[in-house]
Amino acid sequence: MQRLKKLRSLTIAVVSSFACLSLAAGAWAQDQESAADKIARAITAAPADITDKATIMDVDGTILREGSNGWTCLPDIGLIPGDTHPLCNDAAWMSWMAAAAAGEPFSTDILGVSYMLAGDALVNNDDPAATDPNDGGVWVQEGPHLMMLMPSTAMMADLPHDPFAGGPYIMWDKTPLVHVMVPLDAKAK
Repeated sequence: MQRLKKLRSLTIAVVSSFACLSLAAGAWAQDQESAADKIARAITAAPADITDKATIMDVDGTILREGSNGWTCLPDIGLIPGDTHPLCNDAAWMSWMAAAAAGEPFSTDILGVSYMLAGDALVNNDDPAATDPNDGGVWVQEGPHLMMLMPSTAMMADLPHDPFAGGPYIMWDKTPLVHVMVPLDAKAK
């Protein structure tokens, strides 16, 4: 029980941090959406055997539905105003999100899993802070996928960094936010 309380507190802190990054216009539009609509979108991020008992949390930290299985699903990430790509995270990924929001390094000694079965926004594969798709970087908009955190970068050594090579690949390799992307569907170049 104490672990769930700590996880819930961390989750609220993480999501609150992300909410601060949203622009007022995007946040206002999302506030006009009902809790039921947000829950309906959040549960599209992962299989039902996860989402049925997951905590559903809004990007501002509001618990929309209490859960019991240690997973936290959000209707969107909150980093990109108006973006409505949901995700479901285990505890390691919630810690990763807290580090990303705070601009701090992240490491884990366990495998972390995040589901984004409804896809993701257009992002730069090398630079998490990049905002201009015309900057000459490698940009990718992934469809349904998993994201995995590894306890050691050595575990990722043989994976490609090219998101268009086919199969799992490394995202944000030269940053503390490095993780493995596991596409579940083909993507267009």
